[in-house]
Amino acid sequence: MNEPRADIATPKRTQEIVRRYGLTMKKSLGQNFLIDRNVLAKIVGATGLTEDRGALEIGPGIGALTEQLARAAGRVAAIEIDQRLLPVLQETLADYGNVKVIHGDVLKLPLGELFEREFAGCAEVSVVANLPYYVTTPIIMKLLEEKLPLANIVVMIQKEVAERMAASPGTKDYGSLSVAVQYYCEPELVAIVPHTVFIPQPQVDSAVIRLRLRKEPAVRVRNERLFFETVQAAFAQRRKTLGNNLLARFFGKGGREEMTRLLAELDIDPGRRGETLSLEEFARLADALDGRENAPES
Repeated sequence: MNEPRADIATPKRTQEIVRRYGLTMKKSLGQNFLIDRNVLAKIVGATGLTEDRGALEIGPGIGALTEQLARAAGRVAAIEIDQRLLPVLQETLADYGNVKVIHGDVLKLPLGELFEREFAGCAEVSVVANLPYYVTTPIIMKLLEEKLPLANIVVMIQKEVAERMAASPGTKDYGSLSVAVQYYCEPELVAIVPHTVFIPQPQVDSAVIRLRLRKEPAVRVRNERLFFETVQAAFAQRRKTLGNNLLARFFGKGGREEMTRLLAELDIDPGRRGETLSLEEFARLADALDGRENAPES
C-alpha cells in the first residue's frame, strides 16, 4: 500500500518538486511558492468553501493551494499561464478528480463562459489566488467589472496593496483603488504574511484579504462610468485640491465659477483633497456632473 504523499506546501516537498522538474522561478510572472500550511489554512478558511461550492484559482503554481482547495470544495478550476507548470500540476494534483487545470491568461479568458462551463450546479463560487504585484489591480478589477456570480474573492497580495483596498477616507492609503473595490465589495484583512514563508523569498510582506461581493453596489449612481471617471479625476494629482483636479478634467480654465457653484450646492469644499471624500460624496458629485453633462443647452 502506497504511503500518502506529503502536502506540497512544505519546504522539503516544494524543493523536491522544483529540483525534479528543473524549475526556475520567472520574475516576470511574480512566481513565489508558499511553503506554510498554516497560511494556506487561513486562505481556505476565509473562503467558507463547502462540498457544494466551487473555487476558481488564479495561478496555481505547483499546486500547494490547489490541493487544499480540492479538499474543501466540490469543484476547482485553476488557471495557469506558465506552460512549464502544466506537467507539474498533472502530477501533483493526480489524486484530486475534482480539479481542472486550464492553460491561459486570466486577463484574456472569457470568465463568464468559464463559470457557466466549470461551475454549473455549484451553489456559490469563490476566487482564490496568490497574486503577483504587477497584475493584482487588473485582475481584481476584471473580476469585479465582469459582475461574475461570486460569493467572495480571497487573495494573497502585497501588503501595501491590501491596505489600500481596505483603507478608509482621510487616510494616506485611501485612493481610487479603495473606492473601486469598496464600491463592489466589503474588504477585510485576514492575515499578514511574512516574506519568509515563500520560496524564493520576495522582498516585501504579503497580506490575505477577503472581498465579500455586495448584492448591490455600495452607492447608487446614475452613470457608473462617470462615477469612476470622477474618482480618477479627484486622485489625478494627490497634492492638488479637489477643485483644481475637477477643474482640469471637467470644467477647463474658464469654468472655475461653475465648478465652485456646483460644489457649494453639494456642500463640498473645493479646498478638500480627493482622499477625504466618502463613497457617498463621490456618488453625489458624479450625479451632479452627470446632470451638468446632460443639461439642455440654453
